Amino acid sequence: MHIITPVYVCGVFSNSTAYQKKPNTSLQGSKMGDTAELSWYSLVLYIIGSITVVYYLLRWSWQCWHGFKVFVLSQIWQTDLRKYGQWAVVTGATSGIGRAYAEELAKRGLDIVLISRSEDKLRSVAKEIESRYKRQTHVIQTDFTEGHSIYSAIAKQLEGLEIGILVNNVGMNYIGVLANFLDVPDPDQRITQVINCNTLSVTQMSRLVLPGMLEREKGLIINISSEAASQPQPMLSVYSATKIFVTYFSRCLHAEYSSKGITVQCVVPFVVSTNMTHNVPVNPMVKSAASFAREALNTVGYTSYTSGCLTHALQHFALSIFFPGWLRLSSFCVQRMATFAQSIEPHLKERMAETKNKQD
Repeated sequence: MHIITPVYVCGVFSNSTAYQKKPNTSLQGSKMGDTAELSWYSLVLYIIGSITVVYYLLRWSWQCWHGFKVFVLSQIWQTDLRKYGQWAVVTGATSGIGRAYAEELAKRGLDIVLISRSEDKLRSVAKEIESRYKRQTHVIQTDFTEGHSIYSAIAKQLEGLEIGILVNNVGMNYIGVLANFLDVPDPDQRITQVINCNTLSVTQMSRLVLPGMLEREKGLIINISSEAASQPQPMLSVYSATKIFVTYFSRCLHAEYSSKGITVQCVVPFVVSTNMTHNVPVNPMVKSAASFAREALNTVGYTSYTSGCLTHALQHFALSIFFPGWLRLSSFCVQRMATFAQSIEPHLKERMAETKNKQD
């Protein structure tokens, strides 16, 4: 039998079974509100995370496809460079990358205008191209370090030629070794020479050939920059700065004239075995000039900005991750580079002497 016990509460009798503690509805509502807010935040984070993942997947997929197209498909289906015109003009054409470009262009059916400062070397390279590839050549002797005065003479010698391709290759380093800005004999003269050779030549030669290309609504300008321009490079300050000028100038020029049938390609090589690099031995990371020019020319028609070959593109990718700009510019890194430069300077000077003897 269930017994009902009366309970006296605040002066009122009540049955114990009837008395129950009321729930705290405000606390429950607060907890539910917190849960809803957390769910909302979770949803926002989920959406942001999903968008980020999709973005990077699409970006990496595009980069992989672009690399496959530029460095693999280009080796199979090459652009017919003769469509741009009969003549190709190459600056700095007697050695290194410039000579390799001249020979490869002749091999692909173009007549070649060779421009450099050594008359004897020009004649020698021209004779070899005519003999090996059965193409016409024309030589122009000039020194690009001299400044504005040389370009009127170059313009006269280019008159009447259907110039379809210009390769702005000529360039020089501030000094043959890693060094601070003022640590070079006669810096006043050297600075002017480097700027005239590396930047003025690119702009003035482009100015000379562009009008004819625009008239025919087709043309190709190839400007050789450098991996040293991909990030600020202490101890190569002047060279690095002039080469980033080449990169920006090329990309801007392409944007301005691509709609008019003109392609401006910027080539950004890493180490190539040339006189400038003291003829460092060729290995899986270092290309020969001939191999580099062949692969770089294959990329024409596929991209307006290229490392030139797959191995250099991979090195650029690795350096951008493991040796970024902020690290290169740090005092710690600059000090380590200075120490390294001092340790290899005797070896570099020895190689420079060997290179000079070979040239002589």
